Amino acid sequence: MKKLIPQSIKNIYHFFQSILANFMYSWPSKNIKIIGVTGTNGKTTTVQMITKILEESGARVAMASTINFKLGEKEWVNATKCTTLSSFQVQKFIAEAVKVNCEYLVLEISSHSLDQFRTWGICYDTAVITNVTREHLDYHKTIEEYRQAKLKLFENVKNAVVNLDMEKPETFFHFNNEKKLVYSSKYNVVSIPYKELKNKYNNLEIINAENIKLEIDISKYFIHDTLYTLHIPGLFNVENALAATCVGFVYGISDEIIKNALEKIQGVSGRMEKVPNDRGIEIIIDYAVTPDSLEKLYKFLESKSPIGDLDSKKSKIISVFGSCGERDRGKRLIMGEIVSHFADYIIVTNEDPYNEDPVQIINEVASGIKNKIENENFWIIMDRREAIKKALQLARPEDIFVITGKGAEEMMAIGKERIAWNEKKVILEELENLR
Repeated sequence: MKKLIPQSIKNIYHFFQSILANFMYSWPSKNIKIIGVTGTNGKTTTVQMITKILEESGARVAMASTINFKLGEKEWVNATKCTTLSSFQVQKFIAEAVKVNCEYLVLEISSHSLDQFRTWGICYDTAVITNVTREHLDYHKTIEEYRQAKLKLFENVKNAVVNLDMEKPETFFHFNNEKKLVYSSKYNVVSIPYKELKNKYNNLEIINAENIKLEIDISKYFIHDTLYTLHIPGLFNVENALAATCVGFVYGISDEIIKNALEKIQGVSGRMEKVPNDRGIEIIIDYAVTPDSLEKLYKFLESKSPIGDLDSKKSKIISVFGSCGERDRGKRLIMGEIVSHFADYIIVTNEDPYNEDPVQIINEVASGIKNKIENENFWIIMDRREAIKKALQLARPEDIFVITGKGAEEMMAIGKERIAWNEKKVILEELENLR
């Protein structure tokens, strides 16, 4: 029945829900500085980084992300499988943050929640956009509609933080923001893209990373002649850190405090997370559910295991992945193509099919896999645990086993059931079984 109701009608319902929720909790967002972070990829990591920077400055902080919640010292897992809560839940959370005297609240904001008015009435102090790439086209239909949904976060917000390296960054500066900051890993103050924006917006400032060095386990770069070190590898995480740094600068936090905060972050659960083992295998768990995030991940892995003849490679890349059901079907083939380009061994498996036929999902993903021979260097294994077991059996010392799609989630959606699932726990169990 729900599927027969147009989304526009559902949105009217959500809008009135938000009005009621704001009145019920007395518009709590007026009593706390709220930072909203949206984007296709990097939201969760950026939210964690911003939270750490604000805490390092001495502030009391609340936070809500895809993977966890935080109210001051109290922290717990987000078991809802929702990036952004319902209107009543989010207003209640804001009210609780105010009640425990938090000065800041960092919220991860999805395009769905913006389009559906679930976050309507929230008085954002700062809005952050990490990037806009293909995702949720089952819902938004076009990339432009998707971008327009993200833009709603920037209406009536005091401070705007935008990734200069993404496509069409200027669309996020059409509002009357007090401060406009762009960040970049490519451009600086003399670059044409920045100069063109600066000519339009006098209050624009750029924060750029210089002399970037991407090493196997860490990244190093300079901002304002200060050396920053990240213990979360990859250029995409440098970009996430730049977004968080901009937020720190918005609130007058020094380079030294920001640098120290970022250096203390040893990792984010389910994001480029390494699984310790005594077999000499590099095991990586990552959320990567979009073509863009998947490609960036594998490009990073390629730098550790260059593409070449399989027999001559010192280390192989073994991939386990799938695609979520009831979401953008068009990206499945693309993701298959990306993984087949970079991985030496591929196992396509089940991943949150919801009410969609998991066999059909897997076949659509597999249709994009090229230059692989089934049951030789490419397998379809429906059971995710069995897929993990197969990958571990294939792996040799110095090989890279990467599994994507679930990250730190603690359940799998199969039909109407929600099955307990912890990627890291299952991997550790299967490692133990191989002893």
